[in-house]
Amino acid sequence: MPEARRMLGEILESMGCVSSADIKQALEEQKATGRKLGHILIEKNLVSQEDVTKALADQFGIEMVDIEGMDVPREVIEMVPRDLAQEHNIIPIEMHDGVLTVAMSDPLDLFTLDNLRFVINCPVECVLATSDSIKTALNRYYGMAEKEIEKQYEQIGQEIEVKKEGDAASADVDGDDAPVIRLVTMIIMEAVKARASDIHVEPLANRLRIRYRIDGVCYEVESPPHRLQGPIIARIKIMANMDMSERRRPQDGRIPLSLVGKKLDLRVSSLPALHGESVVMRILNKDSLMLGLGDLGFHPDDYKIFRTLIRKPNGIILVTGPTGSGKTTTLYAALNEINRPDVKIITAEDPVEYNLAGINQCQVNRTTGMTFQRIVRAMLRQAPEVVLVGEIRDHETAEIAIQAALTGHLVFSTLHTNDAPGALTRLIDMKVAPFLVASSIQAVMAQRLVRTICEQCKEPFDPDQATIKASGLTEAQMAGRTFYRGKGCDNCRNVGFRGRKGIYEIMLMNSQIREMTFNGASTDDLRKQAVNDGMHTLLMDGLRKVLDGITTLEEVLAEAKMVE
Repeated sequence: MPEARRMLGEILESMGCVSSADIKQALEEQKATGRKLGHILIEKNLVSQEDVTKALADQFGIEMVDIEGMDVPREVIEMVPRDLAQEHNIIPIEMHDGVLTVAMSDPLDLFTLDNLRFVINCPVECVLATSDSIKTALNRYYGMAEKEIEKQYEQIGQEIEVKKEGDAASADVDGDDAPVIRLVTMIIMEAVKARASDIHVEPLANRLRIRYRIDGVCYEVESPPHRLQGPIIARIKIMANMDMSERRRPQDGRIPLSLVGKKLDLRVSSLPALHGESVVMRILNKDSLMLGLGDLGFHPDDYKIFRTLIRKPNGIILVTGPTGSGKTTTLYAALNEINRPDVKIITAEDPVEYNLAGINQCQVNRTTGMTFQRIVRAMLRQAPEVVLVGEIRDHETAEIAIQAALTGHLVFSTLHTNDAPGALTRLIDMKVAPFLVASSIQAVMAQRLVRTICEQCKEPFDPDQATIKASGLTEAQMAGRTFYRGKGCDNCRNVGFRGRKGIYEIMLMNSQIREMTFNGASTDDLRKQAVNDGMHTLLMDGLRKVLDGITTLEEVLAEAKMVE
C-alpha cells in the first residue's frame, strides 16, 4: 500500500509554525464552516501564506517556487488567456519540451489544470507559489487591472441599465445620474492612487479603453463596458463645463475637486475621433504644487549654477525640451525660489497650470485678444523685476522677450528644442537678429525626465557589455561603482521604477559662445565649445545619476542618447 499522505496541520506543527492546540481549534472551525484549514490559520495570524504553501508543497510532493524573482518570457505569458489566469489565480512561468509549467496556490484545483490543458491544447504541470505572489505577477504581466475594479464597473453598469429601463422617456443616460458620477469619480480616484499624471479615455471600435500615464509611461487599466462610453464622456464634459451639444470640435475645460484627501485640478481636453470623443484629463495636484529646486534632481554642481542664474538682474534664461520633460515644473520651482515681497513677478502662460501665491499670473486667451505678445507688452508697463513667458513660439514673442531682457528685466521662458545649444540657432531661425540673441541670453538649460529606481526593491545589477559600450562609460568611471535596477514590488506596481528626476545640461553664455552666435555658428560647433567650456551634456548628467544608483543605463540612453 502507498504511504499515507501527511496532514497539513501535522506538517505545520512539525515546522514549528503552530501548536497542537492551535490545530485542534482550527479543525473545529473548519468542521463548522467547511473552510480550508490553511485559510483559517492565516486569518488568525498563526501562519503566513508562505508557511502554508511550503506545507502544501511537502504534503503533495510539488515544488514551491519564488515567482517574484522570475522574468517570464512574453511568449509564455501569452499562452494563457488573461481572463483564465486571473479567474483561477494562476500564472504560466515556463515552457519546456512542449510542457507548460504554471504556478498556482491550490494543489487540489485539478479542474483548473484540466480546463487549461483543454484551452491551450498542450500538457500542463504545476508548481506552488503563494497567492499574493501570483496576484502580483498577474498585475505585472497582464497589466494593472484588478478584478475588484471590474466588478464595480459591472455593478454600476447594471444600475445604469436598471435606471434606463425605469425611464422609458429617456433615450440616453443623463450625465448627472448617480451611478455615472460614482463611475467617473472611481476612474479619477484610482488614477490619483496610482500617481498618474494623465487619464486617457479612448473610444475604440468595440470597446472603451482607459489608460493612466504613470512616470511618463501609459498603462492600460480595466475599462468599463463599451455601452457606458456615452454617459462617461458626457459626465466628464459636464464636470469640465464643456459644451455638451458640441461633438465635432475640440474643447478644453477644467475640473477642480478634492479627492482622497488631496486638492486636485484636472485640465480636460476632448478631441473628436473616429469612434467618438477622445478625452484626456491632466491631473494637477495642488498639494504637491511646489517642488523646491533641490527636489528636481540637480547634480550639486548644476544646482549651484542654476541658483546663481535665477538671481541675475536681467537677461533671458531659457529652459528647453520636448513636451512632458518637466520645463514648467522647473520654472515654477525657480519662481518660488526668488518669490519675495520686494520682487514683482508677472507671468504670461497658456494655460496657467497652478496658482502661485504672490505672483501675478496672466492667462493667454486668443478669443479675447490676450495673446503672448499683448500680455508681455502690457506687463512691462507694470514695472516687474521678473517676467515669465510661458513659451516662445514665434518671432514677435521672441523679440518682445529679448527687448524686456535688454531693458533690465530677468526673463524666464521655454523653447522646444532637443538640446541647449539648439535654442540659439532656433531663435535665429525665427528671424531674430543674431546680435540680439547673443547679447540677451544669459543661459540655456535643456532637460529630460528619467524614471528613478524603486528604493524598496532596488538590487545590484550587471548591465550587458553592449549597453555599457553604447553609454560611453569608461573603466575608470565605473571603478568602485555598482549598477542597480528595480526588481519589481507592490510599491512600484512591479515595474521597478517609482517617481522621476530630471537630467540637465546648462550652457552658460560666455564671450566665445556669444561671438560664435553672432557669427551664425552651427549647433554642433556651439555644443563642442560649450562642452570644452565645462558643460555637462544630458548624457553626461544621466550617467552621473546611473553611477549614483538613482536610475538605470537604459533609462538614460532612451532619453539622452538621441541628443548626442
